[in-house]
Amino acid sequence: MASHDQQYRAGEAKGRTEEKTSQVMGTMRDKAQQGKDKTANTAGAAWDRTKESTDNTGSYMSDKAGAARDKASDMGQATKDKASQIGQATKDKASDTAQWTKETAQSGKEKTGGVMQRTGEQVKSMAQGAADAVKHTFGMGENEGGDNTRTTGGVDTTTTTTRRTNY
Repeated sequence: MASHDQQYRAGEAKGRTEEKTSQVMGTMRDKAQQGKDKTANTAGAAWDRTKESTDNTGSYMSDKAGAARDKASDMGQATKDKASQIGQATKDKASDTAQWTKETAQSGKEKTGGVMQRTGEQVKSMAQGAADAVKHTFGMGENEGGDNTRTTGGVDTTTTTTRRTNY
């Protein structure tokens, strides 16, 4: 029963981790897209101003607009790189959390298995003891001299039967 509960909790933890990772990844994608859109809008506005200025003032403004466009492009690339780094860090953290959850569930499973095995051995030993007691009661399980020796869970136990004779 404990193994099932631990596996269930581990599954829930994994599900929460995956959901949280998806949420973080979605948020990062949204922020990256917003940064990209803002950069594109900024670059578009700068380009429009550049065109107008170029028409009015000539090549001086054209040079300035090119620099602004390059700077906007660099900013967009930097935003994209940062979002990618954050996304990778989130993936790594989710992977680590999933691995920890898996190892914790495996450890719980192994511990539960040992408890179940010992419990099974104890039940088997108790059943054997009950069977021996019934045999003894009916006089079916005795050895020479009235001793009945059996092993219970690695411990030898001896039961001595005393018979009473009426004279």
